[in-house]
Amino acid sequence: MKTCVYLSYSGLGANLLHLSYCHEIAKKFGPITILTLCKNFKDAVENDPLIKEVIFLDKYTKKFIHIFKLSSILKSYEFDNIIIYYPSIRLFLAAKLSKIRNIQIYPLFKKEGLHLVNSAKKLTEKFLKIENCPTETNFFIKKNDLENVVQKNYSDYFKIVIGAGSSGPTTRWGARNFAHLINKLNNNGKYFFYILCGPNEKEVENEIVLNLNKNNFLRLSDKSLRDVIPYLCASNLYIGNDSFGSHITAQSGIKSLVILLDSPKSYTDYSKNYHRIIPKGFDINKITHGSNISPDLVKVEDVYSLIKSLEKTN
Repeated sequence: MKTCVYLSYSGLGANLLHLSYCHEIAKKFGPITILTLCKNFKDAVENDPLIKEVIFLDKYTKKFIHIFKLSSILKSYEFDNIIIYYPSIRLFLAAKLSKIRNIQIYPLFKKEGLHLVNSAKKLTEKFLKIENCPTETNFFIKKNDLENVVQKNYSDYFKIVIGAGSSGPTTRWGARNFAHLINKLNNNGKYFFYILCGPNEKEVENEIVLNLNKNNFLRLSDKSLRDVIPYLCASNLYIGNDSFGSHITAQSGIKSLVILLDSPKSYTDYSKNYHRIIPKGFDINKITHGSNISPDLVKVEDVYSLIKSLEKTN
C-alpha cells in the first residue's frame, strides 16, 4: 500500500524527531513517501531503507486557496494512506479531495499547546492500531562513510560535537562559553572537537576558533549536510544548543547534552540519550520559545562536570 507521511515543519530538527514514527509506519506498510516543508530533510535520510522518497514542498503550502493545488499533487501519487502530523483543516480537505481512503491527522483547531512527541506518538498509535509506539529509532548511515571518518579523525580520541549553531540567536549558549569549555576540557583529557555551525554562522565558528588554545578541532560549516552526518554519527558526545545535530546523535545512540534557553523540553522528550541542561532557578516545564534566558546563567563549570561524569559511562 502506498503510504504518505506529511511533515508540516521547515526545521530539520522537527522533522528528525518524527523519524521513529516514520519507521514504525514503514514497518507495516512498506517504505513510505514523506512530504515535508524542510528543504534538506531528503539529504539527511537518503540512506534510510524505510523511506522510499522525500518530496520537498516549496509552494502550495500556506494559503487556503492552495487546497486544490495540493490535492492535485497528492492525487498524482495515488496514496492509499496519509498521516498528517499537523492540525490543519486545509491539509485535511486537500487529502479528502485527493480521494485518499485512509486519512489520519491531529485534532483540528488544537494547535496551541501541541506536544510534538506525545501528540505524534498518540496519532501514530491510532493510525497503526498499536500501543506503546516507540519514540526513538536508529538513524541510518552507510557503514563505509562512518568507518572512513573514524579512521581518519583521531580514532583514539574522545570526540565531541560542539553544537554552536542553531535556528536563532536566542537559543545559543554563545561562542565565548563554548571556547572556554573546550579549553577547560583540553586541560584535563584527550579530545577532538567537531565544531558544528551552519554556513551562515561562520562568525560564531570563527569566534570559537580564535579563542582556542589547541588545534584539535575540525570546522564543519563548509561541508554539506551529507558530509557532516558521518562526523556526527562517529562522535562520542554532543554538547550544544537545540539543533538538528543533537537529533542525529541522539538517534545514533550517542549521549546528547542540550542547553535549553529558548526551546521547549518537548523537542527532546523522545530519547533516553538526551541530557537537558537548564539555567539554575528555572523550571524546565516553563522554558519555551520566547523565554530569552541569558546564556551566562548556564555555567561552564557545570557543563564541564556533566561531561566528565558522562564520559566515564561512555
